[in-house]
Amino acid sequence: MLPRLHVAAFALVTTALLGTQAHAQGVYKIGEINSYKAQPAFLEPYKKGMELAVSQVNAAGGVAGRKLQLVTRDDNGNPADAVRAADELYAREKIDVLTGSFLSHVGLALTDYAQQKKRFFLAAEPLTDKIVWENGNRYTFRLRPSTYMQVAMLVPEAAAMKKQRWAIVYPNYEYGQSAVATFKQLLKAAQPGVEFVAEQATPLGKVDAGSVVQALADAKPDAIFNVLFAADLAKFVREGNTRGLFEGKGVVSLLSGEPEYLDTLKTETPTGWVVTGYPWYAIQTPEHKAFLDAYQARFKDYPRAGSVVGYNAILSIAAGLKKAGSADTEKLIAAFRGLEVKTPFGPITYRTQDHQSTMGAYVGKTAQQQGKGVMVDFTYMDGGKFQPSDEEVKKLRPAAP
Repeated sequence: MLPRLHVAAFALVTTALLGTQAHAQGVYKIGEINSYKAQPAFLEPYKKGMELAVSQVNAAGGVAGRKLQLVTRDDNGNPADAVRAADELYAREKIDVLTGSFLSHVGLALTDYAQQKKRFFLAAEPLTDKIVWENGNRYTFRLRPSTYMQVAMLVPEAAAMKKQRWAIVYPNYEYGQSAVATFKQLLKAAQPGVEFVAEQATPLGKVDAGSVVQALADAKPDAIFNVLFAADLAKFVREGNTRGLFEGKGVVSLLSGEPEYLDTLKTETPTGWVVTGYPWYAIQTPEHKAFLDAYQARFKDYPRAGSVVGYNAILSIAAGLKKAGSADTEKLIAAFRGLEVKTPFGPITYRTQDHQSTMGAYVGKTAQQQGKGVMVDFTYMDGGKFQPSDEEVKKLRPAAP
C-alpha cells in the first residue's frame, strides 16, 4: 500500500498528465524551422503570413474544433542545426506536424530527416528540385514552385530575346546549381545553338561584386541569367549599374521581382529585366484582395512574397489535417496527395506523382515608379503548366514510393 504522501503525489502527477493530454487534444501543434536570422528580408514577412493564417483558421473554429498552435525554431542557415531543432520540437514541444525551411540545403536535410524518422514534412520555401525528385520521399511535400518550374516560366521570354551568347551568375549552393542546370537544359532545347560564354558561382552571402561584374563584362555576352538574391543581388546590381554591365543586354533574373529584393534596390532597380516575383500592389483578383486587406489590417504593412508562402503553408496544413481527420503520418500523406487548397493566388493542388504543389508565380519586367522598384507587364503562371511529364517524373523520382 502506498504511503499517504506518495498517493497524494501520484494523484497530482496523474491530474497534471490528464490536463496535458486534454490540452493536447484541443490543439494541433505545428513545428516550424527556418533561417530567420540568416534571411530576415524573406522570413519576417513569412512568419507574419503564418500568424495571419493561424489566426484566421482559429477564428473560424480551428480544424474540427481543434485550434492551431505555431512553434518556431531558427536553424541558423545550418542543416545540422535544423535537424537538431526538429528533434527538439518533437521531444519537448510534442508537435503534430513539421514544416518550414528556406535554404535548399537545409530543406534537403529536413527531407532526409522526414524519411529517416517517418514523419510528415511540408517544405514551404526551399526551391531545389531534389526535394521532390532525386531526394523525394513519401513523407515530404513541397509548397513553393521549384527552380525547374520558375525557370521554365522564364525560358520562353529568354528564348524570345534571340540572344546567342549568355553569361550566368549564381550562388554556389544547391538552389543556384539547380537553377542554372535547368536554365541551360531548357534554353538549349528552346534555342538550339545558344552559347554559355561565362559562369560565375559565388559564395552565398559573400559575393565579390566587382570581380564578378568584370568577369562577366570581359566575356562580352549578349544576355545574362542571374540567380543571386538578397544582399548579393543588391551588390551585383549596384556594381553592374556602375560599370554599365547591363546596357544593351537582355537580363533574365530569378526571384528578383519579389518586393523583398526590389524594395532594397529602390532607384537602382534596373529597367526591363525579365523576372519572377510578386506584384502585390497590382493584383486584382478577389482572393488576393481579401488576403491583402486582412494582412494590412493586422500588420499595418504590405505583404511580401514570403507572406504568401507562410500563409499558404498554414492553409495547406489546416486543409490536410481536416481531410485526414488527424495528424497521423500515413493519414496526412494520403490526405496531401491530390489535396486542393484555396490560396490568394487561386486554388492549388498537391500532385500525387511527386508531392509538388501547383502554386505558381508572376512573370514580368522590372521598372521604377516613384523611386521604387516594381514589376510591370506581368502575368500569373499556373505552376501546374510548368512541370515535366509524368514519365519524366518517374525517372527523376525512382526511389520514392
